[in-house]
Amino acid sequence: MIRRSFTLMISLWSGSTARKTICSSRRLFGLFVFHLLVLTSLVRADDAPKKDRAAEAFFNKNVQPILEKYCYECHSHQAKKVQGGLMLDSRSGWKTGGDSGPAIVPGNPGESLLIQAVRYDDLEMPPKGRLPDELVKRLERWVADGAQDPRLTKSVRGRKTIDIEAGRRHWAFRPLSQESPPKVKHVQWPRSDVDRFILKKLEAANLRPVADANRYTWLRRVSFDLTGLPPTVEQIRQFASDDSSQAREKVVDRLLASRAFGERWARHWLDLVGYADQVGTSNNVFAQYAWRYRDYVIDAYNSDKPFERFVRQQIAGDLLVEDDVRRRAANLTATGFLVLGHIEIVEADKAKLLVDIVDQQLNKVGKAFLGMTLECARCHDHKFDPIPQRDYYAMAGFFHGTSSVHKTKRGVWSDVNVLELPETEAQTVDRVRRQRAHAEKVDAWKRQRKQAQNRRAELGELLKNKDLSKKQRDQFTKERNEKPGRIGHLNRLIQHATFFAPGVAKVHGVKDVENPTDMRITNRGDPRALGDRVPRGFLQVASTTRPNIPPGQSGRRELADWVAGHPLTARVAVNRIWQKLFGEGIVRSVDYFGLPGERPTHPELLDHLARQFIGNGWSQKKLIRSLVLSRTYGLDSADNDRARRADPDNRLLWRMNRFRLDAEALRDAMIFVAGQLKPSAGGPAMPLEFLENVGGLDPKDVNPPSFRLAKWRPGQEFERTIYLPVIRHAAQPAPVALRNVFDFAQPSQFTGKRAITAVPTQALFLMNSPIIKKHAAALAARMNQQADTSKRLDLLWLTLLNRPLSETERRETVEFLAEAGDKAWTELCHALMASNEFLMRL
Repeated sequence: MIRRSFTLMISLWSGSTARKTICSSRRLFGLFVFHLLVLTSLVRADDAPKKDRAAEAFFNKNVQPILEKYCYECHSHQAKKVQGGLMLDSRSGWKTGGDSGPAIVPGNPGESLLIQAVRYDDLEMPPKGRLPDELVKRLERWVADGAQDPRLTKSVRGRKTIDIEAGRRHWAFRPLSQESPPKVKHVQWPRSDVDRFILKKLEAANLRPVADANRYTWLRRVSFDLTGLPPTVEQIRQFASDDSSQAREKVVDRLLASRAFGERWARHWLDLVGYADQVGTSNNVFAQYAWRYRDYVIDAYNSDKPFERFVRQQIAGDLLVEDDVRRRAANLTATGFLVLGHIEIVEADKAKLLVDIVDQQLNKVGKAFLGMTLECARCHDHKFDPIPQRDYYAMAGFFHGTSSVHKTKRGVWSDVNVLELPETEAQTVDRVRRQRAHAEKVDAWKRQRKQAQNRRAELGELLKNKDLSKKQRDQFTKERNEKPGRIGHLNRLIQHATFFAPGVAKVHGVKDVENPTDMRITNRGDPRALGDRVPRGFLQVASTTRPNIPPGQSGRRELADWVAGHPLTARVAVNRIWQKLFGEGIVRSVDYFGLPGERPTHPELLDHLARQFIGNGWSQKKLIRSLVLSRTYGLDSADNDRARRADPDNRLLWRMNRFRLDAEALRDAMIFVAGQLKPSAGGPAMPLEFLENVGGLDPKDVNPPSFRLAKWRPGQEFERTIYLPVIRHAAQPAPVALRNVFDFAQPSQFTGKRAITAVPTQALFLMNSPIIKKHAAALAARMNQQADTSKRLDLLWLTLLNRPLSETERRETVEFLAEAGDKAWTELCHALMASNEFLMRL
């Protein structure tokens, strides 16, 4: 065949050159080249090893019929349900393998799972009955000869190829735009660049913003938004009488400088962390040092820590180099971000526990900082976003080399890591003093216990005396019977004091493991069905660089630098702040910037704010200040028929969005107006110092120490809600029961935007809860200090609703008070506390 083709080619070429022109010869030269390529391929095919052709023939004749008859029913693309994730109708199917890994090791039948299964060594396949020995031998021979398989890869129905380049054109992954603030027609209306971007869109839609909110509404709004508390009567009167052009600036600067600012905004961040004072949901295990992370977040907001540093500390604080002791301590504390989530520490399968923790950490970083659902690519390529499964494991590798939990000596239990904080000299001196005092107290209890034990033994000897009078015997018996209770109480005191002995300050956090390695793909999330090892790296759609990881490190430091410097991080952070102030984000899906997520209503404004944010040193306070001083923020929330018909969802911001106060603001405000709010500097939320709150302290117990809230610290129920315990597994205790009803964020989830519901149980709670009635009674008692009824009403309205009382309201309220009887003022305060106006942020 080769000789005939070569002769035909030469004859065509020679005949042509005798009859045709040079031009036509060029065409025939191309034909010559074509035939030369055909000839080359024929020669290569002719020289192909006969062994390979024989192996293919053997497969087609002896192997494929076995697979088709006995395996395809459960292990092919035509199967109704693929068993174990294993496909045997293509070469790549058995190479990739299923839940247990690759099915065949070419050249090694003994190590091939398929051969082990048909031999019935461990697995038993086919399940309906063992193959005849002759068929098993054919499969063994095929694998031993190299498992030659000419079949091409089958395509999965509906599977799409990920186009990274196309993904990079998605608005969220593009570089920040540099557009200048637009020009507007009504040049007198804007106070800031924010207003120009908003007004430009409104003018394009032929709409106008509503009127400005009155001063009382604005003051109440900005007070709740920045501090989660209403303004005081004095602050209202001061602002109402301040006619200077700087009146609003002075209010905002005062609020930003208050401790209440950090207490308010830290709670927003804790929603994204899944923060709680409990580890997992099993056995009520307390996270003893979680409160230090909470206080770190409060301090970060109050000190206006640059957001990019806030990011770095939480992802890789343990790897950051600092000379200052307090900064090193803050760095370690910040890594609580990675472990203070819902971790199932009772999981007996430790390999599964570790990969689940990695998944949670990657999910948290992806959602909180990047607005992405990275966890969706754990078992397969992301269904919606340009994130292949390999990208998931490239990112997960940073946490695969991170130690987050450790196995305890108690049964199957694990616990989150505990790190000791560095100390200043003054802290060391104070700790030694407290340890000495604590040891003296424990020693005193031990002496008392010894005395009680000796006295009990002595009484036992005395009672052996038969000459005792009945009175003496009764007296000694009574004393002896009281001793076990006293000794038992002292035992519990000593055990509790030993467990909670003062020591070096500790936090829950992470550290690198020894010799970190890249992570292998876990097929279907199964840590025992391992695939390829994936080098650590960043999301391809959001980066074109690879990390340069120093030897022996996890790479979290490099990941932190990448996240902190990415424009997507700035966009997500700015959007979160906007959502807290305006009720909806510029991107309404605040936790999801992926392809199916909401597109920004004002993309140019979002990028403008992100650039401003970065340019101002990632200062959240500066960004918040600029937004609340804009005219857009100061708009009324009143309706407008024409604007509502054109823009019913208020996406163009022709008015301010109104919404109900969240659980914390509502509870804190009730205690605040009642005059009972207790300031706090932080510290442990769980009152673990009381014996009745703690169990399982004996190191011989199988289960770990646990808690139950049987007793509160004096006055603790009057602290701000952020300082009270967050429990994962059950309804919140009575002092914070309001959280159960008013959409408190579930600590098992990471969310940047809470649901806001309006259901009958909320109204019933406000009407009937004993706690609400107590707050109302305290408010009434506070108002009773003003003897004049008219002035008392003025004071009540300013205190509770933060605005002056209208004359109509005054007349109707006076009539109510005259008819309501002895508890009239308490009933009035209760009614106003449950009113829409008090509940709403307008």
